[in-house]
Order: sequence, then C-alpha cells, then structure tokens
Amino acid sequence: MLSNFNTISDKYKLSIKDKVLLVDVFGSWTIKDIDYVASKFQVDLESMDYSSVEYNFSKLNNLDTAGAFILCQALKGNIGDKCEWEIYGSDKAYYTLMELVIGSTSFFINDKKRRWYDILSNIGKATERFFNEFVETLAFLGQFFMVFSNFILRPHKVRWKSVVSLIEEIGLNAVPIVITLCFFVGAVIAYMGVNLLAAFGASIFMVDLVGISVLRELAPIIVAVLVAGRSNSAFTAQIGAMKMRQEIDALKVIGLDAYETLVFPRALACIIALPILTFLGMISGIFSGMLIAWMAMDISPILFLARLSESVGIESFWVGLVKTPFFAIVIAIIGCRQGLAVSGSVESLGSRTTQSVVQSIFAVITLNAIFAILFYQMGV
Repeated sequence: MLSNFNTISDKYKLSIKDKVLLVDVFGSWTIKDIDYVASKFQVDLESMDYSSVEYNFSKLNNLDTAGAFILCQALKGNIGDKCEWEIYGSDKAYYTLMELVIGSTSFFINDKKRRWYDILSNIGKATERFFNEFVETLAFLGQFFMVFSNFILRPHKVRWKSVVSLIEEIGLNAVPIVITLCFFVGAVIAYMGVNLLAAFGASIFMVDLVGISVLRELAPIIVAVLVAGRSNSAFTAQIGAMKMRQEIDALKVIGLDAYETLVFPRALACIIALPILTFLGMISGIFSGMLIAWMAMDISPILFLARLSESVGIESFWVGLVKTPFFAIVIAIIGCRQGLAVSGSVESLGSRTTQSVVQSIFAVITLNAIFAILFYQMGV
C-alpha cells in the first residue's frame, strides 16, 4: 500500500503515512448530517492497511454519539489485538465522547485468539471466586449469629410482625406446591418399588422404601430446593431492589441495622416455616405411597401404616426433620447476602439473584450429604 494513499470526501479525508491512518474531519458529524457518509466511510477503510489512527478535529463543527460511532469504525482496520489512536485539534468534550464510544464498542472480541492455557486460567479464576464467595458467606453467617445471640438476650426487640408476614410468604403460600410435588414424588417411588420388588416376591418392602426415602431424604431436599428457588430469589430481589433505591442507606441514616431489620426476620421465618413445610411434604409423600400400595397391590392403609411403624420407625422422621433448620439458615443467609451485595445496576440484580439460587441449592445438597455421612457414622 502506498504511503501517500488519499481518500477525500466533503466530510473527511483519509490518508496513510508510515502505517498511520490520518483522519481529517470536516463540518458537522451528527445523526442528521451523516447518513450518507457511514457506508462510504467503511468502504474506504476496507482498502487501507494501517496499525494506528490519528484524528484531526480542528475543522470539526459538531459531533454527537452517532458521528463518534462512525469515526470509531476506523479502529476496525487493525488486525492485532488493539489499535492505538489519538485525537488532535479537539476540545475536551469531543475527546471524552470519542473515548467513551471507543471504550464501549467491542471491536476486537472476535480478533482475540484463544490460547491453550485459557481453560486453566478460567478454572483458576472460578476457584478464586468460589473461595471468596465461601469466605464472605462465612463472615456473613458469623455476623448473623452475633445478631441472633443479641435477640436471644433481648427477644422483645424481634420484629414479630415482619416475621409473621414472612412466614406467610415463605410457608403458607408454598403449602400447595410442596404438597403437590411431594405427592407425585412419593407416587413415583411407590410405583418403582412395586415394579422392582414384585419380581422378587417382596412387594411388601415397598412400604419400607417409600417410608425411608420420603422421610429421611426426599421430603427435606425437595422442600429445601423449592424454598431456595422460590423464596431465596425473592429475598435477593427484594433486598437488592432496596439497595438500588438506596433504602438500605436510609435505614442506616435513621439508626437501623440492616441485619436486624432485613436479615434476621427472614432467617427466623425460614427456620420456623421450613420444618412445617417438610412435615407436610412427608405426610403428602407417605399418603401417595399408601394410595399406590392400596390401588396397585391391595395393601390396605391399616397394613401399610402398621408396616411403616414397624420397619421405619420414628427415628427416620426426626432424621429428616432435624436437618431442616440448618437448610433454612443457609438458604436465608445466602439470599440476604447476595441481596446486600447488589450494586446499582439491573444487571447486577439479575446476576446476584441467579447466584443466590445456585449457591443455596448447592449448599443444601452439600449439607444433606454431610448429614447423611454423620448419621451413618452415628448408626441412626
């Protein structure tokens, strides 16, 4: 390409000198003045080879965002990772506008080459984020227990109206879906037990299968995951919206603590509501199993309940129920912490809500596995 290559228009002049593209701009570059310039400007740039761009704004009369975006197309001519640019003869306003438009336009994403070790770098970054989230959640949990101990000493300071309202939102409103889900899960387990055990002539052991699986594992996990998806996301969205509207800053200004007014009532409501929901889920799952046993195998409800009390026992009920307060604390803490971590953008609110649900479900399943190992070692 010749160094004295020139392209002249009534709005611009393009020339190349020592691999530097010189862009002289004339007149007004606003959205109503440059409709016909955009396509021609791009066509002229495609035939040029350069490594950096210099703009001359000394003869520029007016510039808006549309004009700045068209001028930024000159940076697409670079084949490398980044095209250096400079502006001459411009006031501070035009320079700032060009800087903002160039910074917000992703010209070079497609040109970036993937390297073989990028996957290792991504794994390292993900591990670091996981560790930071874990540490911050533990710190938040410690702060919660400090507030919890303070309310134990002074229970009259608990905002019981908020707690009751949240119990209705978390527990009462979730009763229909909890009962429905556990009913169908219990029915599926019963049908599977009927089909598998009938081949061995041990169909009566279907009662043991339904009782142990529903009481010890399925009902607590299903309820916890449902609350994590339903209520935990609501916690993050509610607190995050308050953070965006600066309502939490207003609480601090009037002397109220965010932990006491927002976090503790939600955690306490979860601790109260989750065992109740789990109990209802257990009843629903056992009822559906009993119904399937009656319909498919002529096992009467009286025989079903007698076999259930004989082979399963009350300890399976308590094993399933004792886990739920721990699930409730983890769900509430993660949801509230992610809500308080929301920044001022809507994108941050959506991202934190997603992280809240994913982290809470992961934490619930991990806790359940720990409890399973612990109870096995205890012989329960």
